[in-house]
Amino acid sequence: MNCSNCGHFNDGGKFCVKCGHKLQEEAAVSQAAAASEYQPQPAYAPQQPNQRVRQAKKVSKSFFSYFAEGIKNPTATAQAAGESQFVNALITVILYALSIPIMLYVGWKLLLIQFVRSMFKLPIISEELAPSDMEDFNTGADLIKATDINSIIHFNFTDFVFKQGIFIFIGLAVIIGATYVAAKFGKVDVSFKEFFSRFGTFLIIPTALLLIGLVLAFLHVEYFSYFMNFGLLSIFLVVPFTIASFKQNGTNGLDRIYSTLIVYVVITIVLTFIANGLGEEAKTIITRMGNSSELNDLF
Repeated sequence: MNCSNCGHFNDGGKFCVKCGHKLQEEAAVSQAAAASEYQPQPAYAPQQPNQRVRQAKKVSKSFFSYFAEGIKNPTATAQAAGESQFVNALITVILYALSIPIMLYVGWKLLLIQFVRSMFKLPIISEELAPSDMEDFNTGADLIKATDINSIIHFNFTDFVFKQGIFIFIGLAVIIGATYVAAKFGKVDVSFKEFFSRFGTFLIIPTALLLIGLVLAFLHVEYFSYFMNFGLLSIFLVVPFTIASFKQNGTNGLDRIYSTLIVYVVITIVLTFIANGLGEEAKTIITRMGNSSELNDLF
């Protein structure tokens, strides 16, 4: 230890051998300085939650609250929906657009069985069929339900769901845009974001019907198709509800009945395009089934 008084190095002891200065005080000062410089580090630094994760939790919590309130009080929730609900309305529209192709991907086998069974019930066909033919069909239907035909015919989930989902989303955007233009002709003074929010809020119940149908499709319950049809046709109710929920500025604008009918024409055209797109997918599936040697070996 070096003496602070004369600088002489001492091997030990309480006093400096050269000047007699007390060394214990120097040791205490050195230890205190070392202790003050040393700050023990925690074993691990607490990790701060990711900003994106927190934001996602906040958005999801807000959406579920908004969605539940829209089912409970659809009219009041829609009329109170302003531009602040634009994100929640957009999520609803996306859910609506994606739930349809997912439902079809999961339940297309059941739809095919329903179609063939309905064909068997036609008088022209049923009169020529023996009871054993229907029994054979029911046996084959049960076999189809239990078989993962998607893997056999290489029916790609991503290709079908996202392609058709984007197509349906674009169709919805066209319908919403046409409804907004019709409302503007009806002298409704509203921004597009607020109009979109109200339209999306009225779309909550049709979306809920589609989600119920999606759950039933996953459970292989054939009644899922009814919920899908109700969800699709409900769009014809969303349009007049949305237009009627806004107050007209003046009486010289386009009458709401005519604006609704114009939008109905647009909806019919959009649904026709969507049906044609799904029909092309159905043709592709049937062609793959016919060309699949694995499926032919199965039956």
